[in-house]
Amino acid sequence: MAAIRAALLVSLLAACSTQLSSPQPTGEQPAGSTSASSQPRSSESPGPPFDPAHVAVALTPYVHVDGGPLAIVAPPDGSGRLFVATQNGRVWVISKAGAVAAAPLLNISQRITSGGERGLLGIAVHPGYPSDPRVFVDYTDLNGNTVVSSFSLDPADTSRLDLGSERIIFTTTQPFANHNGGALLFGPDGDLYISLGDGGSGGDPFGNGQRLDTTLGKILRIDVDHRSDGRAYGIPAGNPFVGDSSARPEIWLYGLRNPWRMSFDRATGDLWIGDVGQAKWEEVDVARAGASGLNFGWNRMEGLHCYAPGNGCDTSGLTLPVAEYGHGPECTVIGGYVYRGSAYPALQGGYLFADYCSGTIFAIPAAGTGQTTPVVVGKTKNGISGFGEDASGELYAANLDGTISKVTVTSKP
Repeated sequence: MAAIRAALLVSLLAACSTQLSSPQPTGEQPAGSTSASSQPRSSESPGPPFDPAHVAVALTPYVHVDGGPLAIVAPPDGSGRLFVATQNGRVWVISKAGAVAAAPLLNISQRITSGGERGLLGIAVHPGYPSDPRVFVDYTDLNGNTVVSSFSLDPADTSRLDLGSERIIFTTTQPFANHNGGALLFGPDGDLYISLGDGGSGGDPFGNGQRLDTTLGKILRIDVDHRSDGRAYGIPAGNPFVGDSSARPEIWLYGLRNPWRMSFDRATGDLWIGDVGQAKWEEVDVARAGASGLNFGWNRMEGLHCYAPGNGCDTSGLTLPVAEYGHGPECTVIGGYVYRGSAYPALQGGYLFADYCSGTIFAIPAAGTGQTTPVVVGKTKNGISGFGEDASGELYAANLDGTISKVTVTSKP
């Protein structure tokens, strides 16, 4: 069972400290995997190289949102607003002026299981919004299973989403209460990406991370604008396992333990993933633009280290993390964003992320190759649960205590 690591809903994010025996992964590595000796190449990044030694990052409180904020997204409607999803099943709107709306945009508290690692976990807004009035959410239903669905703006009141408009897009059964993943985002290709953990417990007892016949332990890519083969969504033709009868066609990336937060670099199209570790190591993974079918190694590896078996594991066919850090006061990685805003030139091209338990804020160059040691660029209170990006590329952070903060930067000589 997962160990409780802090008082405030820590099991929502914490890694399992009890290691369970797991079956060894079997099967051939798919075409398109990147070997451990050949790390993903850096995508071209505009501007001078980012140097984390020259920045100090702080989180400046902006507004307060009740209910355990977990995810922040900016609707592409020119309004300058932010939508904030909270664990207790609500979506709140923050105006460009920094005011929180009196009533939520959406309230599905009666349709979800909330608490621990469950609840309303992710949100994404259709790229065509508001002409396409759909907002997508990822939540755990009353049976504890994952649901991805869409809600549309109420034509009679566009300040809210119509509860009766829900269309369930994707579901999967969760064998345990933890490791649900839950991140949602639209890619530069217009497809919807979904993060799913390995199903929970500890050590991946069913070997889901390495199995291709399950959606658990994966990043999925689906087409929400078309349907195919009786599904409520389509399978993009470029998905790496299309045509493989032994694999789920939704799979984009695999070998992940609990990919809690992920983001696209708006300048390069690289996909960044914070994957929560088991008992010793937290990792940051990246799929460079266009790369698919990558195997990030769980549960064969935890970070850059063998997990099952503990020594001498086979690293062939694996794409290793670009960064890792060990446990101590730190325990749970919170994936962030590559900064592409204009307010803080010194942060340009830096990937910013944090640790939930310690409040440590890290940065690495987004354009690096191979492994990079994370640099501590800031320190704040514990409880960071997610980051967000506004329409202009400025960054925000959510804390489970309800604080939504702006990411602010001071240049250092």
